[in-house]
Amino acid sequence: MRPRTNPSPLGEVRQCRTGVTCISSLLLCSLWVLLLALVIAVQAPIAAQTPPRKNILVLSEVGESHPVVAMVTQELITGLSNSRDYQVEFYTESLDTTIADSEESQQDIRELIIRKYQNQPPDIIVAVGPTPIAFLASIPPSVFPNTPIVMCSGVRGMTGNPQLDARFTGTWLQPALAQTVDLAVRLFPETRHIAVVAGTSGFDREGLALTLIALKAYESKFDFLYLTDLKMDDLLEKLRQLPPHTIVLYDSFFRDAAGKPFVNATTALPMVANASDAPVFGMADSYLGHGIIGGNVMSFAAQGHIATRIVSAILKGTKPKEIPVYTAPNFYMFDWRELQRWHINEAALPPGSIVYFRQISFWQRTWWIWTTSLLILLSLSALMLYLRESNIQLQIAKDGQRELSGLLISAQERERSRLASELHDDFSQRLALLALGLENVVETIPTSPDDAKRQLHGLINSASELGADLHTLSHRLHSSTLESLGLGPAISALCREFSAQQNVKIDLSSDDLCRSIDPDASLCVFRIVQEALRNLKKYSGASEALVRLRSVGDRLEVTVQDRGRGFDLRGLHHTEGLGIRSMEERARLVGGEFRIQSVVGWGTTVEAWVPLNSEKAKAQSE
Repeated sequence: MRPRTNPSPLGEVRQCRTGVTCISSLLLCSLWVLLLALVIAVQAPIAAQTPPRKNILVLSEVGESHPVVAMVTQELITGLSNSRDYQVEFYTESLDTTIADSEESQQDIRELIIRKYQNQPPDIIVAVGPTPIAFLASIPPSVFPNTPIVMCSGVRGMTGNPQLDARFTGTWLQPALAQTVDLAVRLFPETRHIAVVAGTSGFDREGLALTLIALKAYESKFDFLYLTDLKMDDLLEKLRQLPPHTIVLYDSFFRDAAGKPFVNATTALPMVANASDAPVFGMADSYLGHGIIGGNVMSFAAQGHIATRIVSAILKGTKPKEIPVYTAPNFYMFDWRELQRWHINEAALPPGSIVYFRQISFWQRTWWIWTTSLLILLSLSALMLYLRESNIQLQIAKDGQRELSGLLISAQERERSRLASELHDDFSQRLALLALGLENVVETIPTSPDDAKRQLHGLINSASELGADLHTLSHRLHSSTLESLGLGPAISALCREFSAQQNVKIDLSSDDLCRSIDPDASLCVFRIVQEALRNLKKYSGASEALVRLRSVGDRLEVTVQDRGRGFDLRGLHHTEGLGIRSMEERARLVGGEFRIQSVVGWGTTVEAWVPLNSEKAKAQSE
């Protein structure tokens, strides 16, 4: 029999903890796997959405301070930086041909560029200027074997007409010197001399060579002054002493005869233009704004735009050989300030000419201020007139209100006087007679019962008549029928009573009348009908009248019409009567409208429109 062993409690605890640890480890691993899968699932779309990076090298003739390079580079950066298909990084290099003009220096710069980018070639090279184009065409294709090269701002004649392989595409420039000379002569028909200004750098000499070829056709017509191979000071002095009837053709000036370098467009050209006693013409849009009048110029801004489109097409997969190389057109461009300086009418410029730097006149600069001020002035004037008219209307309303209040007080006093007189002279006397009659009956009863009985019947009739007259008076003051039975029956009773008392036939129409009418609206309509009938009897003289009540939508319409005398509405406001004003005021107080029409000899029509819910109408009007 095997001995019984008692495992220690510690051992049991360890065994239990080991099982829990395994389960916990399994859950933890599962959790990490899920988190890793989630991260991969999230990062995969993000990675897929991240556009690839493209490196573009801008290789230029001169540094970025020159307007040509600045124009092209800015167009590239602006046009390509915001693309969603790729992220672009720009690198710029310059061959510095205006400074490092010797063959040894140029060779060092070229070798440095090759070593710098050969192991990590850019995705695209943009060659700005003839020298970079010639340099890239001269190196073996194995240096940048798969890198497209976009030519920009180069003149074919200044590059030596290199052989271009399938990597090259872009545009050529073509100077239009002949068109510029013809234009200058047309603008200045007395021209006898043409001065040509050029520097001594390699670029200057190559450009001058093309200029001399283009000017051969004009040698028999004009006297040419070639201001080349000069120090800047000597050049400026000669420009100050130009003979009359001279025009200046500015080619380029990167360096003078003493070897002093200049920024062509922004430094040398302004000095030349300021010293010259003759108008200056040029061949590039980068010269505009620095002293030339203009001409049929090469557009470097357009070159940058074209280069941007070509680079964008290549980045999207188009092969360079699929994009043809063509010569970009020139444009007639002018500086407005120089046109004014030399008194040139814009009408004399070729059709389609582009004029820059047009100065806006004082009126053009400030027209919006004057227009805004005028509008404000007119608005304030209109507001002042409106306030003035409102003040007048308010004063008229106040005067009318005071007048109406006075009339109401007078009418109230007259009504009180009439009621007091009627109660005193009529009802009081009748009551006194009734009391005396009762005393006589009391005295007669013992002696003559039959006579007393006859007198009592007479007194009963007098009391009935007194009650009826009191009822009529009470009804005129306030209709109990209106409160108990509503507007329709109250108007019907009013018309019957009026017809019986005044012997006027009333044709009442109230079939379309709504049963649920606001008490204020009912009282308003009742008083309007009551006052209209009273005026009808007092002024019209008609023997018949029409009273019509109907509900239309949320409004109650009432019409009282007769074919009596009528009256002239123009004299309405000059009368002291209160009836019409009271009707108009009653309609206004419940948010309604009132109108009276009358023609002399054709009768009068009183109309009112009262909202069924007067409280709601008054709240909306407020």
